[in-house]
Amino acid sequence: MKGETPEERTAIAQVMRGHAQHIPTEIHDAMDNCGTGGDKSFSFNISTTAAFVLAGGGVHMAKHGNRSISSKSGSADVLEALGINLDLKPAELGKVFDKTGIVFLFAKNMHPAMKYIMPARLELGIPTIMNLTGPLIHPMALETQLLGISRPELLESTAQVLKNMGRKRAIVVAGPEGLDEAGLNGTTKIALLENGEITLSSFTPEDLGMVGYAIEDIRGGNAQENAEILLSVLKNEASPFLETTVLNAGLGFYANGKVDNIKDGVALARQVIASGKALEKLRLLQEYQK
Repeated sequence: MKGETPEERTAIAQVMRGHAQHIPTEIHDAMDNCGTGGDKSFSFNISTTAAFVLAGGGVHMAKHGNRSISSKSGSADVLEALGINLDLKPAELGKVFDKTGIVFLFAKNMHPAMKYIMPARLELGIPTIMNLTGPLIHPMALETQLLGISRPELLESTAQVLKNMGRKRAIVVAGPEGLDEAGLNGTTKIALLENGEITLSSFTPEDLGMVGYAIEDIRGGNAQENAEILLSVLKNEASPFLETTVLNAGLGFYANGKVDNIKDGVALARQVIASGKALEKLRLLQEYQK
């Protein structure tokens, strides 16, 4: 099979973005961190948890996500369990973002045309080109992005698509054992888009001075169970969930350009969680996006 070319994926994403809702906001340096999903790891909501850490560290996070396709709990499911309103109008979402520096954009509402595709995706229950496209069609013009994929062979081509879509800086990450996040269970591979150039590299937990964990150690559950895990992490309770969040938030800080390397990003993530600033961002979102 030929597979999807960067040009084809860019064209599909641009057409779909053209039909997306517009979010009026005064913030012009928004970031998203999301994965393609479909990795069948049944992990807790890693990128959603990390989004609060990134926001607590001063990154303007416009988290774009959906309900679960292949796991028990997608980002929309876990945030709904935490009391976040998925159905605010675009103008209201813009106000939330301006006031708090974080907002959740429910993909189903941001892309009305998707209603014709979603039933087929749910029926298939397997990854499709829409998994690859979803993280690319953020309704805002993102400046930076951390994008997870479960297929490492697509790292460079996905970074090329992000370049085509106008990202100033981005990281595409493929974790060990097919994880669409950075993992503590082996070698994580990344493609860094910086100054128009794409660089491939990899790292292990040991490279960052971190302890390794098996993928089974970060298994999640349903939306309510994953909400409890998210809260435990933001409360700085020691666990593999905390360490995995620290790793991915650290990578996010590096993708955003807040730090010069992943190790410094990990240190910043620990500091933000320990200070309570990540939990504070959750409380703010619960207050304003309700």
